[in-house]
Amino acid sequence: MISFSGEQLEEITGGALKGCDLQRVFPVPGFFVDSRAPIPDGVFVALAGERADGHSFLGGVQSAGAALAIISKDSKVPIPAGLPTLSVNDPLAALGQIAHWVRRNVLTAQVIGVTGSSGKTSTKDLIAGVLSQFGRCVSPPGSFNTEVGLPLTILSADTDTEFLVLEMGMRGIGHISALAEIAEPDIGLVLNVGSAHIELLGSVENISRAKGELVRGLPESGVAILNLDDPHVRKMSVDISCDEWTFGETSGADFHASDILIETDGTTRFTVTHAGVTCSAHVNLIGLHYVSNALAAISACVAAGVPFETACQLLENVHTISKWRMEVTDTPSGITVINDSYNANPESMRAALKTLAQLGSKAPRRRTWAVLGEMLELGDYSLDAHDSIGRLAVRLDISRLICIGAGTKVMHLAAANEGSWGKESLWVAEPDEAIAILSDELAQGDIVLVKASRSVGLDRVASEIPGLRLSSVKSDFEFDTDAEQGAP
Repeated sequence: MISFSGEQLEEITGGALKGCDLQRVFPVPGFFVDSRAPIPDGVFVALAGERADGHSFLGGVQSAGAALAIISKDSKVPIPAGLPTLSVNDPLAALGQIAHWVRRNVLTAQVIGVTGSSGKTSTKDLIAGVLSQFGRCVSPPGSFNTEVGLPLTILSADTDTEFLVLEMGMRGIGHISALAEIAEPDIGLVLNVGSAHIELLGSVENISRAKGELVRGLPESGVAILNLDDPHVRKMSVDISCDEWTFGETSGADFHASDILIETDGTTRFTVTHAGVTCSAHVNLIGLHYVSNALAAISACVAAGVPFETACQLLENVHTISKWRMEVTDTPSGITVINDSYNANPESMRAALKTLAQLGSKAPRRRTWAVLGEMLELGDYSLDAHDSIGRLAVRLDISRLICIGAGTKVMHLAAANEGSWGKESLWVAEPDEAIAILSDELAQGDIVLVKASRSVGLDRVASEIPGLRLSSVKSDFEFDTDAEQGAP
């Protein structure tokens, strides 16, 4: 818990405290922006969003026990009697200012910043999972990676925190720089540069420039950790003024992965070599792409002070990450569901499909379903990206492809053009149609991948599969029957 005096809060934010004495000390158990999840004795930050204005809920947060509300000086909403307020020019900016002050004046933790086009939340979870076994670690829930989530995460740490892991997302040039100015990370990790958000930034080169803001802003005493396998990330080294560490399967990486082996349960073992020392590592998550994330996590943990061998050993104990990211459920009816519906871009979609194919190919072979929705924010690249995913599903020999929504019509057509026939690839307009098909045609032993951009809402499809009363569940399914091969 961190304490602030009213006078300190005025100095930090340039605001005006009303409703209490300037010398009053606020022992703050937490800051919050969602009036539906109040923190008793906490500080409510009233943000004006597209759908709701936090100032409209001041009465509710007061009743829930908020000690103070940070409000806009321009708000016309009446302030409930008895609620202390800090009136500022911009409540969001004030939240960042307070977090930055805490980072500079209160925390002694090692601060690790993580960014990348894909995999940053999973990598953040892996880093935090290892560090939590080694010391007191704070990290954000889910993808709390914006100008709201990042300062709230900083403000959830205290003087006992030894490691603070922060995820940094972006919507444009300068966004990550702004987050880094608040957080002042000691260690900056860039995973990859892909086409996510290309609609907003216009080119992969601009995305690379935006992601590189994290390592360009590191102090000379910091450590920049770069993915040597990604050519765009590799180029960021020219702008770095601090120590640089690299990871990857590329020869010469400071943390080098080799001898990668996929276990029968879909988890992965690999060998890590660092500074002439070789260690075995096991990532207990489903998907070959987690090797790169785990290697990055080991690198960051070593940079934060964890011995190399210890970091590799502790990795094996990390079994869970944020929800809807290659989340595997085995249903009572014998179906395996892979819920990867939190987000999607071409890179993560390809990785998920390859994982699905690998799981289906292991003995005994299993039928594979890819239930896919649209990948958003791709702009002019959207048609080509969806076309390539449809073709990849056929090349990987995915048994069934269901494309949901208008944006995936090109994916279905591409699969057909690549050599799909019959019902191997289907297009439907709505998730309910996909659920009906799955209910009619899933068979015992099938593996179903569900993936799309978050706003498409395919998490509902994944959540309903375990409860379906399947009409076709049977134990004598033969993978290579004539019917499965498309014969009439």
